[in-house]
Amino acid sequence: MSSFDVVIIGSGPGGYVSAIRCAQLGFKTAIIEKYSTLGGTCLNVGCIPSKALLSSSHHYSEIAHFADHGIELSGEVKVNLEKMIARKQAVVDQTSGGINYLMDKNKVTVFNGLGSFVDATHVAIAKADGTSETIESKNIIIATGSKPSSLPFIKIDKERIITSTEALALKEVPKHLVIIGGGVIGIELGQVYLRLGAQVSVVEFMDRIIPGMDGALSKELTKVLKKQGMKFYVSHKVKSVERKGNSVTVQAENAKGETITLEGDYSLVSVGRRPYTDGLNADKAGVKITDRGMIEVNDHLQTNVPNIYAIGDVVRGAMLAHKAEEEGTMVAEILAGQKPHIDYNLIPGVVYTWPEVAAVGQTEEQLKASGVAFKSGSFPFKALGRARASGDLDGFVKILADAKTDEVLGIHMIGARCADLIAEAVTAMEFKASAEDISRMSHAHPTFSEAIKEAALAATENRALHV
Repeated sequence: MSSFDVVIIGSGPGGYVSAIRCAQLGFKTAIIEKYSTLGGTCLNVGCIPSKALLSSSHHYSEIAHFADHGIELSGEVKVNLEKMIARKQAVVDQTSGGINYLMDKNKVTVFNGLGSFVDATHVAIAKADGTSETIESKNIIIATGSKPSSLPFIKIDKERIITSTEALALKEVPKHLVIIGGGVIGIELGQVYLRLGAQVSVVEFMDRIIPGMDGALSKELTKVLKKQGMKFYVSHKVKSVERKGNSVTVQAENAKGETITLEGDYSLVSVGRRPYTDGLNADKAGVKITDRGMIEVNDHLQTNVPNIYAIGDVVRGAMLAHKAEEEGTMVAEILAGQKPHIDYNLIPGVVYTWPEVAAVGQTEEQLKASGVAFKSGSFPFKALGRARASGDLDGFVKILADAKTDEVLGIHMIGARCADLIAEAVTAMEFKASAEDISRMSHAHPTFSEAIKEAALAATENRALHV
Protein backbone atom coordinates (compact mmCIF):
# COMPACT_ATOMS: atom_id res chain seq x y z
CA MET A 1 0.00 0.00 0.00
CA SER A 2 1.33 3.44 -0.97
CA SER A 3 1.64 5.84 1.94
CA PHE A 4 1.76 9.66 1.89
CA ASP A 5 1.98 12.65 4.19
CA VAL A 6 -0.86 14.43 2.39
CA VAL A 7 -3.50 13.17 -0.03
CA ILE A 8 -5.76 15.63 -1.81
CA ILE A 9 -9.06 14.49 -3.29
CA GLY A 10 -9.85 16.71 -6.28
CA SER A 11 -7.52 18.51 -8.71
CA GLY A 12 -9.30 21.82 -9.23
CA PRO A 13 -7.57 25.14 -8.46
CA GLY A 14 -7.80 24.48 -4.73
CA GLY A 15 -6.58 20.89 -4.96
CA TYR A 16 -3.69 21.23 -7.37
CA VAL A 17 -2.39 24.45 -5.79
CA SER A 18 -2.54 22.79 -2.38
CA ALA A 19 -0.63 19.81 -3.77
CA ILE A 20 2.10 22.06 -5.15
CA ARG A 21 2.43 23.96 -1.88
CA CYS A 22 2.50 20.74 0.15
CA ALA A 23 5.25 19.39 -2.07
CA GLN A 24 7.21 22.66 -1.77
CA LEU A 25 7.03 22.30 2.00
CA GLY A 26 8.56 18.83 1.88
CA PHE A 27 5.47 16.64 2.22
CA LYS A 28 5.15 13.41 0.25
CA THR A 29 2.00 14.33 -1.64
CA ALA A 30 -0.60 12.64 -3.82
CA ILE A 31 -3.64 13.97 -5.63
CA ILE A 32 -6.70 11.99 -6.74
CA GLU A 33 -8.80 13.10 -9.71
CA LYS A 34 -12.03 11.44 -10.80
CA TYR A 35 -11.73 12.51 -14.44
CA SER A 36 -9.02 11.83 -16.99
CA THR A 37 -7.80 15.43 -17.02
CA LEU A 38 -6.59 17.59 -14.14
CA GLY A 39 -7.87 21.06 -13.29
CA GLY A 40 -11.40 20.41 -12.08
CA THR A 41 -14.42 22.45 -13.12
CA CYS A 42 -12.48 25.70 -13.49
CA LEU A 43 -9.99 24.54 -16.07
CA ASN A 44 -12.21 22.07 -17.93
CA VAL A 45 -15.80 23.32 -17.92
CA GLY A 46 -15.73 26.64 -16.07
CA CYS A 47 -13.37 29.61 -15.82
CA ILE A 48 -10.96 28.86 -18.65
CA PRO A 49 -13.32 27.65 -21.42
CA SER A 50 -15.90 30.35 -20.69
CA LYS A 51 -13.23 33.07 -20.91
CA ALA A 52 -11.96 31.58 -24.17
CA LEU A 53 -15.45 31.88 -25.66
CA LEU A 54 -15.93 35.34 -24.17
CA SER A 55 -12.68 36.41 -25.82
CA SER A 56 -13.56 34.92 -29.22
CA SER A 57 -17.07 36.38 -29.22
CA HIS A 58 -15.70 39.75 -28.11
CA HIS A 59 -13.39 39.85 -31.13
CA TYR A 60 -16.39 39.14 -33.37
CA SER A 61 -18.56 41.82 -31.77
CA GLU A 62 -15.80 44.41 -32.10
CA ILE A 63 -15.85 44.06 -35.88
CA ALA A 64 -19.06 46.10 -35.92
CA HIS A 65 -17.08 49.09 -34.62
CA PHE A 66 -14.05 48.77 -36.91
CA ALA A 67 -15.38 51.48 -39.24
CA ASP A 68 -15.28 53.96 -36.34
CA HIS A 69 -11.52 53.35 -36.21
CA GLY A 70 -11.04 53.79 -39.93
CA ILE A 71 -10.84 50.07 -40.64
CA GLU A 72 -12.96 49.02 -43.62
CA LEU A 73 -13.81 45.38 -44.24
CA SER A 74 -14.91 43.89 -47.54
CA GLY A 75 -16.92 40.71 -47.76
CA GLU A 76 -19.12 38.92 -45.25
CA VAL A 77 -17.89 38.21 -41.74
CA LYS A 78 -19.17 34.88 -40.46
CA VAL A 79 -19.11 32.97 -37.18
CA ASN A 80 -17.61 29.49 -37.38
CA LEU A 81 -18.90 28.15 -34.08
CA GLU A 82 -17.28 24.74 -34.58
CA LYS A 83 -13.85 26.36 -34.94
CA MET A 84 -14.53 28.68 -32.01
CA ILE A 85 -15.42 25.72 -29.80
CA ALA A 86 -12.35 23.84 -31.05
CA ARG A 87 -10.11 26.77 -30.11
CA LYS A 88 -11.73 26.83 -26.68
CA GLN A 89 -10.95 23.15 -26.24
CA ALA A 90 -7.36 23.66 -27.34
CA VAL A 91 -6.95 26.32 -24.65
CA VAL A 92 -8.43 23.92 -22.10
CA ASP A 93 -6.18 21.05 -23.18
CA GLN A 94 -3.06 23.20 -23.04
CA THR A 95 -3.96 24.55 -19.60
CA SER A 96 -4.82 21.13 -18.20
CA GLY A 97 -1.61 19.73 -19.65
CA GLY A 98 0.23 22.45 -17.78
CA ILE A 99 -1.14 21.07 -14.51
CA ASN A 100 0.27 17.64 -15.39
CA TYR A 101 3.66 19.30 -15.90
CA LEU A 102 3.41 21.04 -12.51
CA MET A 103 2.57 17.76 -10.78
CA ASP A 104 5.60 16.10 -12.36
CA LYS A 105 7.85 19.06 -11.58
CA ASN A 106 6.85 19.02 -7.91
CA LYS A 107 6.93 15.20 -7.64
CA VAL A 108 3.24 14.93 -6.77
CA THR A 109 1.84 11.44 -7.37
CA VAL A 110 -1.33 11.55 -9.48
CA PHE A 111 -4.08 8.92 -9.22
CA ASN A 112 -6.99 8.95 -11.70
CA GLY A 113 -10.21 7.53 -10.31
CA LEU A 114 -13.01 8.20 -7.85
CA GLY A 115 -11.57 8.74 -4.40
CA SER A 116 -13.65 7.65 -1.42
CA PHE A 117 -12.91 7.26 2.26
CA VAL A 118 -12.31 3.84 3.77
CA ASP A 119 -11.62 5.45 7.12
CA ALA A 120 -9.92 8.62 8.40
CA THR A 121 -6.49 7.67 7.02
CA HIS A 122 -7.27 5.48 4.01
CA VAL A 123 -8.74 6.38 0.62
CA ALA A 124 -9.95 3.91 -1.99
CA ILE A 125 -9.52 4.83 -5.66
CA ALA A 126 -11.99 3.29 -8.12
CA LYS A 127 -10.37 3.47 -11.55
CA ALA A 128 -11.99 3.70 -14.98
CA ASP A 129 -10.74 0.23 -15.97
CA GLY A 130 -12.66 -1.35 -13.11
CA THR A 131 -9.67 -1.88 -10.84
CA SER A 132 -9.23 -0.22 -7.47
CA GLU A 133 -6.41 0.77 -5.15
CA THR A 134 -6.27 1.92 -1.55
CA ILE A 135 -3.70 4.42 -0.32
CA GLU A 136 -2.84 5.68 3.15
CA SER A 137 -2.17 9.22 4.34
CA LYS A 138 -1.47 11.05 7.57
CA ASN A 139 -3.51 14.03 6.35
CA ILE A 140 -6.29 14.29 3.78
CA ILE A 141 -7.61 17.42 2.08
CA ILE A 142 -11.06 17.32 0.48
CA ALA A 143 -11.18 19.54 -2.62
CA THR A 144 -14.03 17.97 -4.56
CA GLY A 145 -15.56 21.25 -5.73
CA SER A 146 -19.11 21.84 -6.93
CA LYS A 147 -21.62 20.98 -9.64
CA PRO A 148 -24.37 23.07 -11.27
CA SER A 149 -27.58 23.31 -9.27
CA SER A 150 -31.07 23.06 -10.68
CA LEU A 151 -34.67 23.45 -9.55
CA PRO A 152 -36.63 20.35 -8.47
CA PHE A 153 -39.16 20.55 -11.28
CA ILE A 154 -36.65 21.08 -14.11
CA LYS A 155 -35.49 18.05 -16.06
CA ILE A 156 -32.08 18.86 -17.51
CA ASP A 157 -31.66 16.77 -20.66
CA LYS A 158 -28.27 18.26 -21.61
CA GLU A 159 -29.55 18.82 -25.15
CA ARG A 160 -32.05 21.69 -25.07
CA ILE A 161 -32.40 22.22 -21.34
CA ILE A 162 -28.76 22.62 -20.41
CA THR A 163 -26.25 23.62 -17.75
CA SER A 164 -23.14 25.73 -18.20
CA THR A 165 -21.19 22.59 -19.12
CA GLU A 166 -23.27 21.96 -22.24
CA ALA A 167 -23.44 25.69 -23.05
CA LEU A 168 -19.68 25.61 -23.58
CA ALA A 169 -19.95 23.09 -26.41
CA LEU A 170 -23.09 23.87 -28.42
CA LYS A 171 -23.07 22.88 -32.08
CA GLU A 172 -25.16 25.86 -33.17
CA VAL A 173 -25.86 29.41 -32.09
CA PRO A 174 -29.28 29.41 -30.41
CA LYS A 175 -32.07 31.40 -32.03
CA HIS A 176 -33.45 32.25 -28.59
CA LEU A 177 -31.55 31.30 -25.44
CA VAL A 178 -33.67 31.57 -22.29
CA ILE A 179 -31.42 31.79 -19.23
CA ILE A 180 -32.79 30.91 -15.81
CA GLY A 181 -30.70 32.84 -13.30
CA GLY A 182 -29.07 36.25 -13.61
CA GLY A 183 -25.87 35.46 -11.73
CA VAL A 184 -22.31 35.56 -13.03
CA ILE A 185 -22.36 32.32 -15.05
CA GLY A 186 -25.65 32.99 -16.79
CA ILE A 187 -24.78 36.57 -17.69
CA GLU A 188 -21.34 35.67 -19.04
CA LEU A 189 -22.57 32.82 -21.24
CA GLY A 190 -25.57 34.92 -22.24
CA GLN A 191 -23.27 37.60 -23.60
CA VAL A 192 -21.26 35.03 -25.56
CA TYR A 193 -24.30 33.91 -27.54
CA LEU A 194 -25.83 37.39 -27.70
CA ARG A 195 -22.70 38.56 -29.53
CA LEU A 196 -22.91 35.61 -31.91
CA GLY A 197 -26.46 36.51 -32.93
CA ALA A 198 -28.80 34.80 -30.46
CA GLN A 199 -31.78 36.44 -28.83
CA VAL A 200 -31.11 36.17 -25.10
CA SER A 201 -33.67 36.46 -22.29
CA VAL A 202 -32.71 36.29 -18.61
CA VAL A 203 -35.22 35.30 -15.93
CA GLU A 204 -34.07 36.19 -12.40
CA PHE A 205 -35.88 35.55 -9.11
CA MET A 206 -34.27 38.49 -7.33
CA ASP A 207 -35.02 42.11 -8.21
CA ARG A 208 -31.74 42.57 -10.10
CA ILE A 209 -29.00 40.65 -11.88
CA ILE A 210 -25.65 39.83 -10.17
CA PRO A 211 -27.57 40.29 -6.89
CA GLY A 212 -24.55 39.59 -4.67
CA MET A 213 -22.69 42.66 -5.91
CA ASP A 214 -23.18 46.36 -5.24
CA GLY A 215 -26.51 47.62 -6.55
CA ALA A 216 -24.89 50.33 -8.64
CA LEU A 217 -22.91 47.70 -10.58
CA SER A 218 -26.06 45.70 -11.23
CA LYS A 219 -27.89 48.78 -12.48
CA GLU A 220 -25.07 49.79 -14.83
CA LEU A 221 -24.53 46.27 -16.21
CA THR A 222 -28.28 45.90 -16.83
CA LYS A 223 -28.30 49.20 -18.73
CA VAL A 224 -25.34 48.22 -20.89
CA LEU A 225 -26.59 44.71 -21.66
CA LYS A 226 -30.04 46.03 -22.53
CA LYS A 227 -28.36 48.40 -24.97
CA GLN A 228 -26.62 45.37 -26.48
CA GLY A 229 -29.99 43.62 -26.88
CA MET A 230 -30.30 41.31 -23.86
CA LYS A 231 -33.76 41.14 -22.26
CA PHE A 232 -34.37 40.85 -18.53
CA TYR A 233 -37.24 39.58 -16.43
CA VAL A 234 -36.24 40.30 -12.83
CA SER A 235 -38.44 39.53 -9.80
CA HIS A 236 -39.77 36.56 -11.75
CA LYS A 237 -40.17 33.08 -10.28
CA VAL A 238 -39.83 30.24 -12.77
CA LYS A 239 -42.80 27.88 -12.51
CA SER A 240 -42.13 25.38 -15.29
CA VAL A 241 -39.66 24.46 -18.03
CA GLU A 242 -40.94 22.12 -20.72
CA ARG A 243 -39.40 20.78 -23.90
CA LYS A 244 -41.27 19.72 -27.02
CA GLY A 245 -39.00 18.71 -29.86
CA ASN A 246 -36.53 21.50 -30.44
CA SER A 247 -38.59 24.05 -28.53
CA VAL A 248 -38.33 24.91 -24.82
CA THR A 249 -41.08 26.81 -23.02
CA VAL A 250 -40.35 28.63 -19.78
CA GLN A 251 -43.18 29.98 -17.67
CA ALA A 252 -42.49 32.45 -14.88
CA GLU A 253 -44.56 34.51 -12.46
CA ASN A 254 -43.83 38.15 -11.68
CA ALA A 255 -44.29 39.97 -8.37
CA LYS A 256 -47.92 40.73 -9.26
CA GLY A 257 -48.73 37.07 -9.80
CA GLU A 258 -48.91 37.45 -13.57
CA THR A 259 -47.52 34.66 -15.74
CA ILE A 260 -45.20 35.23 -18.68
CA THR A 261 -44.25 32.63 -21.26
CA LEU A 262 -40.92 32.56 -23.07
CA GLU A 263 -40.26 30.18 -25.93
CA GLY A 264 -36.75 29.39 -27.09
CA ASP A 265 -34.76 26.64 -28.70
CA TYR A 266 -32.42 26.35 -25.68
CA SER A 267 -32.76 27.06 -21.98
CA LEU A 268 -29.68 27.46 -19.80
CA VAL A 269 -30.33 26.61 -16.14
CA SER A 270 -27.93 28.78 -14.20
CA VAL A 271 -29.25 29.00 -10.65
CA GLY A 272 -25.97 28.49 -8.82
CA ARG A 273 -23.80 25.57 -7.84
CA ARG A 274 -23.87 22.95 -5.07
CA PRO A 275 -21.01 21.36 -3.11
CA TYR A 276 -20.04 18.05 -4.65
CA THR A 277 -19.47 15.19 -2.24
CA ASP A 278 -21.19 12.40 -4.19
CA GLY A 279 -19.36 9.10 -3.75
CA LEU A 280 -16.91 10.54 -1.22
CA ASN A 281 -18.21 8.32 1.61
CA ALA A 282 -17.23 11.00 4.10
CA ASP A 283 -19.30 9.28 6.77
CA LYS A 284 -16.83 6.37 6.83
CA ALA A 285 -14.19 8.83 8.03
CA GLY A 286 -16.64 10.47 10.43
CA VAL A 287 -16.61 13.81 8.55
CA LYS A 288 -19.71 15.93 9.14
CA ILE A 289 -21.63 17.18 6.12
CA THR A 290 -24.57 19.61 6.35
CA ASP A 291 -28.00 18.95 4.87
CA ARG A 292 -26.94 21.09 1.90
CA GLY A 293 -23.95 18.86 1.23
CA MET A 294 -21.38 21.30 2.57
CA ILE A 295 -18.48 20.08 4.69
CA GLU A 296 -18.23 21.74 8.10
CA VAL A 297 -14.84 23.26 8.90
CA ASN A 298 -13.32 25.53 11.54
CA ASP A 299 -11.30 28.71 10.91
CA HIS A 300 -8.32 26.55 9.93
CA LEU A 301 -10.45 24.64 7.38
CA GLN A 302 -10.17 21.58 9.59
CA THR A 303 -13.14 19.22 9.72
CA ASN A 304 -14.38 17.57 12.91
CA VAL A 305 -11.82 14.84 12.16
CA PRO A 306 -8.44 16.43 13.09
CA ASN A 307 -6.34 15.08 10.20
CA ILE A 308 -8.94 15.86 7.51
CA TYR A 309 -9.35 19.31 5.96
CA ALA A 310 -11.65 20.70 3.28
CA ILE A 311 -11.27 23.65 0.89
CA GLY A 312 -12.93 25.45 -2.00
CA ASP A 313 -16.50 25.12 -3.21
CA VAL A 314 -17.21 22.24 -0.83
CA VAL A 315 -16.94 24.54 2.22
CA ARG A 316 -18.57 27.82 3.22
CA GLY A 317 -17.90 31.05 1.34
CA ALA A 318 -17.89 32.24 -2.24
CA MET A 319 -17.41 29.58 -4.90
CA LEU A 320 -14.38 31.15 -6.56
CA ALA A 321 -11.25 29.51 -7.98
CA HIS A 322 -8.91 32.04 -6.40
CA LYS A 323 -10.59 31.61 -3.01
CA ALA A 324 -9.97 27.86 -3.28
CA GLU A 325 -6.33 28.48 -4.20
CA GLU A 326 -5.79 30.63 -1.11
CA GLU A 327 -7.42 27.97 1.06
CA GLY A 328 -5.32 25.20 -0.46
CA THR A 329 -2.16 27.15 0.27
CA MET A 330 -3.33 27.96 3.78
CA VAL A 331 -3.97 24.32 4.72
CA ALA A 332 -0.58 23.24 3.36
CA GLU A 333 1.15 25.88 5.47
CA ILE A 334 -0.87 25.02 8.58
CA LEU A 335 0.23 21.39 8.19
CA ALA A 336 3.82 22.66 8.06
CA GLY A 337 3.39 24.48 11.37
CA GLN A 338 3.09 27.95 9.86
CA LYS A 339 0.39 30.48 10.76
CA PRO A 340 -1.16 31.78 7.52
CA HIS A 341 -4.46 33.61 7.32
CA ILE A 342 -7.07 34.60 4.75
CA ASP A 343 -9.06 37.82 4.88
CA TYR A 344 -12.25 36.69 3.15
CA ASN A 345 -13.43 40.30 2.91
CA LEU A 346 -10.59 40.87 0.46
CA ILE A 347 -11.38 38.05 -1.95
CA PRO A 348 -12.39 39.91 -5.13
CA GLY A 349 -15.34 38.98 -7.32
CA VAL A 350 -15.33 39.43 -11.10
CA VAL A 351 -17.87 39.17 -13.93
CA TYR A 352 -16.05 38.73 -17.25
CA THR A 353 -18.62 40.39 -19.47
CA TRP A 354 -17.68 43.48 -21.47
CA PRO A 355 -17.68 45.83 -19.76
CA GLU A 356 -16.09 43.78 -16.99
CA VAL A 357 -17.41 44.01 -13.44
CA ALA A 358 -15.21 43.64 -10.36
CA ALA A 359 -15.48 44.33 -6.65
CA VAL A 360 -13.79 43.82 -3.32
CA GLY A 361 -14.83 44.61 0.23
CA GLN A 362 -18.22 45.76 1.46
CA THR A 363 -21.08 46.90 -0.77
CA GLU A 364 -23.05 50.05 -0.10
CA GLU A 365 -26.03 47.90 0.87
CA GLN A 366 -23.97 45.94 3.40
CA LEU A 367 -22.56 49.09 5.00
CA LYS A 368 -26.03 50.60 5.34
CA ALA A 369 -27.40 47.39 6.85
CA SER A 370 -24.60 47.27 9.43
CA GLY A 371 -24.98 50.93 10.31
CA VAL A 372 -21.44 51.94 9.29
CA ALA A 373 -21.04 55.63 8.49
CA PHE A 374 -19.32 55.90 5.12
CA LYS A 375 -18.63 58.26 2.27
CA SER A 376 -18.68 57.47 -1.42
CA GLY A 377 -16.78 58.70 -4.46
CA SER A 378 -17.40 57.71 -8.08
CA PHE A 379 -15.76 58.46 -11.39
CA PRO A 380 -17.16 57.58 -14.86
CA PHE A 381 -15.00 55.89 -17.49
CA LYS A 382 -16.34 58.26 -20.14
CA ALA A 383 -14.31 61.05 -18.48
CA LEU A 384 -11.04 59.15 -19.05
CA GLY A 385 -8.84 60.02 -22.00
CA ARG A 386 -7.82 56.34 -22.36
CA ALA A 387 -11.45 55.23 -22.48
CA ARG A 388 -12.30 57.80 -25.14
CA ALA A 389 -9.28 56.72 -27.19
CA SER A 390 -10.39 53.09 -27.20
CA GLY A 391 -14.13 53.74 -27.28
CA ASP A 392 -14.79 51.93 -24.00
CA LEU A 393 -16.97 54.57 -22.38
CA ASP A 394 -19.34 52.49 -20.25
CA GLY A 395 -18.87 52.12 -16.51
CA PHE A 396 -17.39 53.74 -13.44
CA VAL A 397 -15.32 53.15 -10.32
CA LYS A 398 -16.91 53.64 -6.89
CA ILE A 399 -14.93 53.81 -3.66
CA LEU A 400 -16.55 53.51 -0.24
CA ALA A 401 -14.55 54.79 2.72
CA ASP A 402 -15.12 55.09 6.46
CA ALA A 403 -16.62 58.51 7.19
CA LYS A 404 -14.29 59.09 10.15
CA THR A 405 -11.04 57.30 9.41
CA ASP A 406 -11.13 57.46 5.58
CA GLU A 407 -10.10 53.76 5.43
CA VAL A 408 -11.33 52.19 2.21
CA LEU A 409 -14.13 49.70 2.94
CA GLY A 410 -15.07 48.65 -0.58
CA ILE A 411 -14.16 49.30 -4.20
CA HIS A 412 -16.65 48.53 -6.95
CA MET A 413 -16.05 48.96 -10.66
CA ILE A 414 -17.54 48.25 -14.05
CA GLY A 415 -15.72 49.04 -17.25
CA ALA A 416 -12.85 48.04 -19.50
CA ARG A 417 -10.09 45.97 -17.84
CA CYS A 418 -11.75 45.95 -14.43
CA ALA A 419 -10.88 42.28 -13.95
CA ASP A 420 -7.24 43.37 -13.85
CA LEU A 421 -7.75 46.75 -12.17
CA ILE A 422 -9.35 45.15 -9.12
CA ALA A 423 -5.92 43.87 -8.02
CA GLU A 424 -4.93 47.46 -7.20
CA ALA A 425 -8.01 47.74 -5.01
CA VAL A 426 -7.19 44.48 -3.19
CA THR A 427 -3.62 45.61 -2.62
CA ALA A 428 -4.70 48.97 -1.25
CA MET A 429 -7.22 47.43 1.11
CA GLU A 430 -4.79 44.72 2.25
CA PHE A 431 -2.53 47.51 3.50
CA LYS A 432 -5.45 49.43 5.08
CA ALA A 433 -5.20 52.32 2.63
CA SER A 434 -7.32 55.41 3.03
CA ALA A 435 -9.05 57.05 0.09
CA GLU A 436 -6.53 59.87 0.37
CA ASP A 437 -3.64 57.38 0.19
CA ILE A 438 -4.91 56.14 -3.18
CA SER A 439 -5.65 59.67 -4.38
CA ARG A 440 -2.01 60.68 -3.80
CA MET A 441 -0.55 57.74 -5.72
CA SER A 442 0.69 58.59 -9.21
CA HIS A 443 -1.23 56.70 -11.89
CA ALA A 444 0.16 56.57 -15.43
CA HIS A 445 -1.65 58.72 -17.99
CA PRO A 446 -3.56 57.82 -20.04
CA THR A 447 -4.76 54.58 -18.43
CA PHE A 448 -7.98 53.03 -17.19
CA SER A 449 -6.45 52.88 -13.72
CA GLU A 450 -6.77 56.65 -13.42
CA ALA A 451 -10.47 56.05 -12.70
CA ILE A 452 -9.43 54.52 -9.35
CA LYS A 453 -7.38 57.59 -8.42
CA GLU A 454 -10.20 59.92 -9.48
CA ALA A 455 -12.80 57.93 -7.51
CA ALA A 456 -10.52 58.17 -4.47
CA LEU A 457 -10.28 61.93 -5.01
CA ALA A 458 -14.08 62.07 -5.25
CA ALA A 459 -14.35 60.23 -1.92
CA THR A 460 -11.84 62.67 -0.40
CA GLU A 461 -13.80 65.90 -0.07
CA ASN A 462 -15.20 65.56 -3.60
CA ARG A 463 -11.86 66.45 -5.19
CA ALA A 464 -12.13 64.59 -8.52
CA LEU A 465 -10.20 66.54 -11.15
CA HIS A 466 -11.63 65.46 -14.50
CA VAL A 467 -15.37 65.46 -14.00
